[in-house]
Order: sequence, then structure tokens, then C-alpha cells
Amino acid sequence: MLDLAIIVVNFNTRDYLRNCLTSIYDSRGDFTFEVCVVDNASSDGSADVVRAEFPQARLIESPVNGGFAYANNLGLRAYGFGSGGAADRSSHLPSSGDLPGPPRYALLLNPDTVLPPNALATMLEFMEEHPEAGVAGPKLVLEDGSLDLACRRSFPTPQIAFYRMVGLSKLFPRHPRFGRYNLTYLDPDQVAEVDSVVGAFMLVRREAIQQAGLLDEDFFMYGEDLDWAYRITQAGWKVYYNPAVAVLHVKRAASRNSRKAQREFYRAMHIFYHKHYARSTPFWLHWLVLTAISLRAGLLRVQQWLTSNGARRGSDVTRDGE
Repeated sequence: MLDLAIIVVNFNTRDYLRNCLTSIYDSRGDFTFEVCVVDNASSDGSADVVRAEFPQARLIESPVNGGFAYANNLGLRAYGFGSGGAADRSSHLPSSGDLPGPPRYALLLNPDTVLPPNALATMLEFMEEHPEAGVAGPKLVLEDGSLDLACRRSFPTPQIAFYRMVGLSKLFPRHPRFGRYNLTYLDPDQVAEVDSVVGAFMLVRREAIQQAGLLDEDFFMYGEDLDWAYRITQAGWKVYYNPAVAVLHVKRAASRNSRKAQREFYRAMHIFYHKHYARSTPFWLHWLVLTAISLRAGLLRVQQWLTSNGARRGSDVTRDGE
């Protein structure tokens, strides 16, 4: 039985993908693994690079960009995962009919990450030492050497989301109440049980996937990893942050200039809140949370409109002067 299936979802990040795959295949340790690259209809030749330079990887070319959850489910299903539950609505997509069973672990990995040689072996060893762990993630480090705060998080309950929306989490990052969104009051070099890690590197146990099902494709990007961790913890598993492994994360390589991606952040908040908290939230807090999300989303739309108009005016000035 295969120890690890690594699912790498790619969208127009060809050069980052090449570096990521190179680091994967440079991994050391006594375990078996396979890599599945799911290309979300890229236009930069990413799939050609995989075919030419990494023929040992499985390649799934989606004809559409269906989002992060959609593409990861394609890869997970290719290795025999899939519950047929509410979050698994794509039974027409590729699956593996000749595998003896799903691998012991699945890893969601962003193409804008670079792994140290011992990363996979150390994380797998951590999971073996913590049989109660359904999910684990490493310390993610940005290009400037700082911590990627998203690599360990609390679930965005109405209270925690409100602290985030009004800026209290930034004003008081060391406060154990206000700093709960990204757990900024915790030592980043200590192992911790957390609510969720980020889908940029999310190692998940086979049994946890079998109980919780696949990712929810209502999320296009953002929020699907939180939702998955939520459902896995509801099934009785624990989630751990393990800083013994440090992984470079470029962050938003595919979405940095995407307006759709920015809007999807707030849509994901709406989906997660309505799915898990709306029914149990007091009326006054319910509307406070919805108002805060809507205001932030509205401000984003105004900023995008102003930026677009500013760029258009600048373009007109340039053309007039030519």
C-alpha cells in the first residue's frame, strides 16, 4: 500500500511548480509516495513542463478552472478517496479502479512551496507518533523569513471573526482572546493542537478523509481547508501544527493579481459562517457578523473599481501622448 499521495493543484504557476516538484523528488526517507499534479486549465504551459520534466508524476488536466477544492478532489479521487457524501458531488471525474486502497496519507501541497529534504519523512513520523491526529501541518515561512500566519488557525467563530473584522486581532496580536484568529499569542516554535492548518501544506490521514469525505466544492478558493478541518475534528480527530518542519511558501503565487480571488475570500467567509454557525448565533451577533463581512467585501469592490478607473485614465493619458 502506498504511504503518501501528494496532490499539487496548479494554475499558471509553471516556474513555481517546477521548483516545488524538484523539492518533492529530492525528499529523503523510508516511505513510498506518488505525486499527482492537477492543472486547472493553465495557459502558461505548466502541463507541458510536468510531462517533459517530471514524467513520474501523474498529471490530470482539468478542462476548466473549477477551483481549489474541485481540483484537489480530482486528485484525491484518483487515489481511491471519496465518500459519496454531500461534499463529494463529482462522481463523473477520474478515479482509480485498480488500486488496492487509498494511501495511508494524502498531502495537499501548493505549487508555490519548496520542501526541505526531510520534510515529508518528518511529518509522516509525526503522524505515526500521534495516532489521534487526523491532520497536521508544518511551519510555513514566507520569502522574507517571517511566519505565514495562516499555517495555524482557529475556526472563525462569530466572535473570533468579529475581532478579526474590526481589527482587534492586529491591535492586540499577543492577547489570548483577540489573537485567536491566527493564534499569534502562541510560540511559533512549539508544537500545538490547533483548529486548522492551511491547505498550502495539509497532511491528512486516510481514515479521517474516509469519515469526513472530500473537500466541499461550494468553496472556490479560501475556506475549503478550514471547512475540511472542521468536519474532520467533528469526526473526533485532532489537528496539529508541527514547527519541527519549516517549508518555504511564496504565498498567493497564482492569485496575487486576481480580483476574483480577492472577492472569493469574503464569499468563503459567508459560506463557512452560514454552514457551521448561523443557526446557533444570537440574532444581534448574526447581523453584526454579516454586516462586517459585507462592509469589508464592499470596500474591496470600491478599491477595485477605483484602481480599475485609475489604470484606465492612466492608459488614456498614455495613448493621448503617443
